[in-house]
Amino acid sequence: MQTLTVTGMTCGGCAKSVEKAVTKAAPDASPSVDLASATLTFADTADRKTVIQAVEKAGFGVAAA
Repeated sequence: MQTLTVTGMTCGGCAKSVEKAVTKAAPDASPSVDLASATLTFADTADRKTVIQAVEKAGFGVAAA
């Protein structure tokens, strides 16, 4: 699994938005967001760049975890 830190998430709705955006961009990613730690975990098979772009397009920031 790969992990990224997502900035700008403040509620469960934000977390769901991130998961939805990543799933749409990379269906094989199987994303999981932990709001408390502000982390996004996703499958090793998913393209990291595609996932980052999806998170940013959804309006959130990304940093390496």
